Amino acid sequence: MKRFYLIGFTLLLAFDTLNLLCFKAAGAHALPLEMSTAWLARVFSHPWVYGAIAGYIGAFVTWMSLLKHAPIGPAFAASHLEVVTAMALSWWVFAEPVTTTQVVGALVIVTGIVCLAFAEGSGEAAKNHLAPHEV
Repeated sequence: MKRFYLIGFTLLLAFDTLNLLCFKAAGAHALPLEMSTAWLARVFSHPWVYGAIAGYIGAFVTWMSLLKHAPIGPAFAASHLEVVTAMALSWWVFAEPVTTTQVVGALVIVTGIVCLAFAEGSGEAAKNHLAPHEV
């Protein structure tokens, strides 16, 4: 089951990050905003929009598959790791500035998710040591 979670959450992270970065790239071509078919044609002529759509669909399917087995608390927290990866990749791809405060916040997010994962693991271990009538 650990392999399922590792692959599943890695895929979810990849799809969510792809989605965010593609929206960022697509947004650069979408402005100025207009309500016209010419604007729609301009937006949908860039491949980044399709990357964003693929990222959304991939993340949705992966998330639904994970929720079938994963406990909701740690799964929900882990599903937000894209905040960290999007920040790191935005710095690298788009040359966006990253402040010390943002790095500290990213470390807090990762630390919190690791703590939730360990808590879930020790909770499962305690549950396995209890007799069936104690569960």
